[in-house]
Amino acid sequence: MTNTEYRRGVGVMLLNADKQVWVGRRIDNTDEAWQMPQGGIDAGEQPWATALRELEEETGIPPHLVERVADHPERLRYDLPDELRPHLWGGKWRGQEQDWFLCRFLGRQSDVNIATAHPEFCDWKWIDARQLPGIIVPFKRDLYRCLIEHWAEYL
Repeated sequence: MTNTEYRRGVGVMLLNADKQVWVGRRIDNTDEAWQMPQGGIDAGEQPWATALRELEEETGIPPHLVERVADHPERLRYDLPDELRPHLWGGKWRGQEQDWFLCRFLGRQSDVNIATAHPEFCDWKWIDARQLPGIIVPFKRDLYRCLIEHWAEYL
């Protein structure tokens, strides 16, 4: 399987001062589907720049309120379920291959604003990292478990 089958993207595990993780509830899902900020890399864009852009686009948090703590050493993949593939990204991708960044939030609650130009979330909250696999869509659970295990010392 080649990397061209996967959409290149990034993800951000954003921690607050209490080591809780930011999650947003997807606006386009009728289930209780929560996730950490993530998104696709634009042509010519670098992963860290993408992470900051996506974070601001999805949460309203500007880059100066984010501290980069760690990078996951590998790109992580997830596969979309067969029934979703035709409906996402024009059916072009099997799933996503992502660079993940662990970051610290330096702002206040009032600095979070999910009512962005193109909202992706209808709600948000801070949670204990161990709760992540239980609130994410099933096809991303293994990826989230990998992140929790790798960054356990920070959580």
